[in-house]
Amino acid sequence: MVIIISIIGFVSLGGFLFIKVSPQFGRDATAAQKEAYAKSGNFSDGKFQNLIETDMTMGFSKGIVVLKEFLKKGNNREPSKPIPVLKMDSLDIVKSHPAKLTWFGHSAFLLEINDKNILIDPMFGDSPSPIPSIGAKRYSKELPIAIEKLPQIDAVIFSHDHYDHLDYESVQKLKGKVAHFYVPLAVGNHLLEWGVAEENITELNWWDEVIMDEITFVCTPARHFSGRGITNRFSTLWSSWIIKTDSMNLFFSGDSGYGPHFKEIGERFGPFDFAMMECGQYNENWDNIHMMPEETAQAAVDIKTKQMMPIHWGAFTLALHEWTDPVERVSQAAAKLKMPLVTPRIGQSIDLTKEEKPTDLWWREL
Repeated sequence: MVIIISIIGFVSLGGFLFIKVSPQFGRDATAAQKEAYAKSGNFSDGKFQNLIETDMTMGFSKGIVVLKEFLKKGNNREPSKPIPVLKMDSLDIVKSHPAKLTWFGHSAFLLEINDKNILIDPMFGDSPSPIPSIGAKRYSKELPIAIEKLPQIDAVIFSHDHYDHLDYESVQKLKGKVAHFYVPLAVGNHLLEWGVAEENITELNWWDEVIMDEITFVCTPARHFSGRGITNRFSTLWSSWIIKTDSMNLFFSGDSGYGPHFKEIGERFGPFDFAMMECGQYNENWDNIHMMPEETAQAAVDIKTKQMMPIHWGAFTLALHEWTDPVERVSQAAAKLKMPLVTPRIGQSIDLTKEEKPTDLWWREL
């Protein structure tokens, strides 16, 4: 018994020291910052809040069942072989295209628009985990282009601070070539901790707008949560984003459960030309914070978009469903709702100015 207690004590102490010392966990808000957040309209009791009640309790017994399912192998939860990606060359990124979008898998994109290069949730690491060596592994062996070969980036937007969206190692490699970061409230603390200059960070609350050289970014609501450590859940804001120019109106959902905010966004800022909609890593036990595929299709209708692309899949196994389940289910749901679906390969560029976009069923080849 003494040995067991000692082992538990050493493991607990090691975990505590790791959280305190490792830069992966970022930086928490100060008391003064929390007082300022309290004026945001969606921060109370020391935490950011969703617009509607969002119960995230699972219970011990159900949690054990889910954990056992996670530990099981098989069930087609990941591809049987690495997903091939289409390669990009830095010379292809020349800021001359009016509106071009390239998917890096999961929720990461490069958007070339109005002579600007914009990265969206650039999680370029091998694993979405504070300890990458033991986290879920990326399905593809490489990215469409290495971070080191990317040209100068005019803006980066992050939707929230979870590891599969905000990656410490990616920020370390990117920060020297990024002009400005746009993030929801309190997420900037992590970037400051990681060496990004304060003048290069803009934090926004829901419904805030900022203009960068005739490109408007609007920080819009999502139904989710945040936190990179054990005790700081709801400590930073989560969001969706709108990117507007004179000729293009784009929507990026970030992570979100279904809710009335989609209709409100559509009524206030729609219609949209193109939407990147969360569809993956869902489960009936946490459907308040991640949409089921049928809800994703309905949310696309709610925001009044002309076309939608399912995202948050194709890179990591973070839930119990088969890895192709998201795109198969949302394809059926979108067809019923007459919502045009776009399904590019990883690394395949989408010309947003053209009505015809990639729709091949590439995942069925694996």
